Amino acid sequence: MSDQITSLLPPDRASRTAAAPGLSLPTPVTASTPSLARRMACWLYEGMLLFGVVFIAGYLFSTLSQTRHALDNRHLQQAFLFVVLGIYFSWFWAKGQTLAMKTWHIRLLDRFGHPVTQARALLRYGLSWLWFLPALAASAAFQLSGAESAIILIGWVAVWAILSRFHPQQQFWHDALAGTRLISSVPLSR
Repeated sequence: MSDQITSLLPPDRASRTAAAPGLSLPTPVTASTPSLARRMACWLYEGMLLFGVVFIAGYLFSTLSQTRHALDNRHLQQAFLFVVLGIYFSWFWAKGQTLAMKTWHIRLLDRFGHPVTQARALLRYGLSWLWFLPALAASAAFQLSGAESAIILIGWVAVWAILSRFHPQQQFWHDALAGTRLISSVPLSR
């Protein structure tokens, strides 16, 4: 694993790390950040994959709870799906990549170039809801229609994505808050 991370480092830092195995990096790693277009394409692909995860988890919940109507147990089902998505993301992020990230050659590391821990992955999962919660809260507060809510949500996602341009390393702000970063990388399975 350390060889994989060392291969991502600039040549001068990689040689220093290889010369002293087990040495933790005192400064943040300066690997290249994927372009915003590539990160958003990965984000959309992840959404398509999550459709299947949510469908299966929702079916499992409905079957086990014997829910007959879609609005029965709605809040409990939403909480269940929140937990399922948290498990999905924290599991794969702690391994470095989700399937969508492997496809788009993006890897998640902490700011020092180490794999993220389960705790940091969970923190990132919680903070990643900043993509949606402000828009959803505004929609609920102003009792907007479905179309208006969709426009607000799409607008907020676009604003949140563009705000990454103002980060010194072009990272999303939830990554900066969680102490993680996305870097360009070949899939770990290679």
